[in-house]
Amino acid sequence: MRYKYLLLLLLIFANHFVQAQSMFPNQRDDSYPLLGLKRAYTAYERAKNEYDRNKQLLEKGLISESQFEQLKSNFFDAEVNYQQSLLVLLFEKQFVSVRKAVKVRDDSGKKRVQITLENTSGLSAEYQHLIPAGDSLFQAMGPETIYNVYVSLSNDQNAIISQPYEKKIPVLEFGKPQTIDFEILQDVDELTVNIIYGNGSTRNPKVFLQKDASMNRVLFQAQQFSQEGELNGSTTFGMDLELFSGENNTYKLEVVNLPLSLNRYFVERGSSTRLSSIRFNESARTRQTDLRVFLPDRVDESIQMDKAIPFFAVAIPVDRLDEFRNLQTKTWTAEELEAKNIGYTRLELIPRGVGRLIVKAPQLFVNGKASEPTQIEFQVKNDGTRTLQNVEFELDVPFGWEFSFSPKRLASLDVREEKSVVLTLTPKNDAGVGRYEARLKTSSVSDNTPIRAEDKIFTFEIPAEASATSTGFLLLLLFVLIGGLVYGGIKLSKK
Repeated sequence: MRYKYLLLLLLIFANHFVQAQSMFPNQRDDSYPLLGLKRAYTAYERAKNEYDRNKQLLEKGLISESQFEQLKSNFFDAEVNYQQSLLVLLFEKQFVSVRKAVKVRDDSGKKRVQITLENTSGLSAEYQHLIPAGDSLFQAMGPETIYNVYVSLSNDQNAIISQPYEKKIPVLEFGKPQTIDFEILQDVDELTVNIIYGNGSTRNPKVFLQKDASMNRVLFQAQQFSQEGELNGSTTFGMDLELFSGENNTYKLEVVNLPLSLNRYFVERGSSTRLSSIRFNESARTRQTDLRVFLPDRVDESIQMDKAIPFFAVAIPVDRLDEFRNLQTKTWTAEELEAKNIGYTRLELIPRGVGRLIVKAPQLFVNGKASEPTQIEFQVKNDGTRTLQNVEFELDVPFGWEFSFSPKRLASLDVREEKSVVLTLTPKNDAGVGRYEARLKTSSVSDNTPIRAEDKIFTFEIPAEASATSTGFLLLLLFVLIGGLVYGGIKLSKK
């Protein structure tokens, strides 16, 4: 009987040693968590069976309390080790994927991004077998259910461009994708989806945004929808076009409600190539174009100075052009274009005139005498497209000279109007013989904008005065010279 108990004790200690060895962590368990879980599960099952068997032995008095407590401690250690391995693999198996990322535009014109996330963790049958069937906590914490998923969107500079900056999905279950909606603060075609879930796991996939094909139209984004244009000049409206369609990829570009007297055409931005139609493809669903509008040099009944001309730039699918045969013969409203389900943007052009001041002087070189006034007439003309006000004159003259203008200034000068002005210039009394310069400066105002004409320089010459004695002597000398020539010619002819 004594040998029987001794043999039983040896078997208990041997089993305890095997359990201790099986509970000792293997260094490969971190690299292969499923194998580590299997190892921990086997040790847990063995410790549990041994615990149950020795509990019966304790009740029969075959083992001591201290021996049982040691076995109980081993069982609890094996259970904790198993649960830890289970948690490690549970969080490793969790995986959140971006199923879809679609850019849309809401009714207010704001760009939004709809991100669809999916729990793609899944459980293998082998892994499912290792989860205790009666443990509701671990069953609830399986990879099929991911709690507290945080999502934000950022650009290439890692700046968050989503509004709100971050959203939370409380529970993401396997097989039940969820879509969250963000407003984007920066219009981009690709962005990074930042995902934090589980025990701090992160993913940052960079995705190319799909376009909402259900809209079936081209969306315009005008850089400056309202601009001023000078008569006899041009202005350019820069626009970004995005395709939101799964059916059409070729569109006709047109302008409606703009007077026909204003020439217009589209060009590819950065080039001078004119565009009448535009084509999109899968790799280029965004295009940049410029609309150039040329204003005439004169207004007519269709153009009023300083009054805005509203019009629309539109993109029409080429297979629907027959619906718009009256495109230029009627005035369209935004509601009509919206009902037609075509892409459009409202633009505005404000014609502005500009004054241009020209001074014409038929004579820039004059003779005069000291202290005697000399009059010089010149013309002032408005060669621009806007009335000039307060035309004034200024003259830079040598020190001591006097001058005056008649009239002193012109209150206004209409477009193409020309008026004469007389300058009276009086040299000072002791002005010597020689040439002098006087610089004429002419300025005006047009629509609160200073306008200056090109300066004119008048050359004023004061010649030397000739006396009567000197004149007579010169005439006598001339007669003597002529007579000598005649006499010499006669003598030569006689020989």
